[in-house]
Amino acid sequence: MHELGIVFEVVKVVEQVAKEQKLPSVDTIVLQVGELCGVIPVYLDECWPAAIDKKPYFKNTKLKLDVVPGVAKCRQCGEVFNVIANEGYCPKCHSFDKDLLSGREFLIKEILVPEDETPTDQVSESSDQTDD
Repeated sequence: MHELGIVFEVVKVVEQVAKEQKLPSVDTIVLQVGELCGVIPVYLDECWPAAIDKKPYFKNTKLKLDVVPGVAKCRQCGEVFNVIANEGYCPKCHSFDKDLLSGREFLIKEILVPEDETPTDQVSESSDQTDD
């Protein structure tokens, strides 16, 4: 399950951004996950608690996943279709020859902070703490 390593890396990247931007806390991390990127969203959710377990800075941080459908355009007839729903085949001409339009994305889309908080100089100290 490579999703565990992925969420640990997401935490690491967001922690660095939070330090650079002097964010007192992070409310929600929004990930954009394509259906065809090789990552299983439910496993990301299941691994999230382990990734933030020893990170007090992320104690109340939520993970939100925006799943991007796997969409392709048939090279034979031009039909645009959902790759997963059609098992990779064009529903119109049944060709497997296609160009992927979306669904391979994986990125940190947003880092949301609580509305009532503004950047401070204290983040770099608090985000370095771990409960070992």
